[in-house]
Amino acid sequence: IDQSKRLVNKRVNILIHGETGTGKEVLARALHDSSTRADEAFVAVNCACIPESLIESELFGHTAGSFTGARRKGSTGLIQQSDGGTLFLDEIGDMPLQLQTRFLRVLSEQEVLPVGATKPVPVSLTVIAASHRDLRQLMASGEFREDLYYRLCGAGLRIPPLRAGLDKTDIFDCILRLESESLSLPTSSITNAALKLMMQHPWPGNIRQLRNVMRFALAVSDDGRID
Repeated sequence: IDQSKRLVNKRVNILIHGETGTGKEVLARALHDSSTRADEAFVAVNCACIPESLIESELFGHTAGSFTGARRKGSTGLIQQSDGGTLFLDEIGDMPLQLQTRFLRVLSEQEVLPVGATKPVPVSLTVIAASHRDLRQLMASGEFREDLYYRLCGAGLRIPPLRAGLDKTDIFDCILRLESESLSLPTSSITNAALKLMMQHPWPGNIRQLRNVMRFALAVSDDGRID
């Protein structure tokens, strides 16, 4: 958190590491919302969810009729939409190698060339990337470009898994309050017996799993007391 406060308004690309469900996008949004860019766009891209055949046109945009199925008037890509704001690339380790090469040029030149265009468009980018995979291992196996890694990792932030947290009780209380509010329930509580079980659980799905467990427990509880 201290590092995040120091980095929030610096022109440094940030790479967030953390297991699935630890809240990498939550941290990225907090960095954006706490910065001088807060009034500009926060554009989130999950590199693992966009089909490989579409990710290039989605990221870079395209001109009218540049390929079969292209929009009649063309399309502004997600990179250009984040101009002046924050571009969040989730699961960057799943970005195809060919696209990594093109994105490296975007970072180095601060300009984007839409599919089918002949003239690049200048952009002012602040990039936050995240991955639950070990990018150094991907580099060793040739699946991730080393030069792109060092472009992205101006600063590295690592979110610990829930099981390793020293403040689990505070996190449980916080999530319980948030989920109670989302279900429009009065203030709820957790018995010591239930808390002991929760402290011992490994939480492989981290905060995402915890939120679902809390929501279920509150939904089936008669009096808002989790036992």
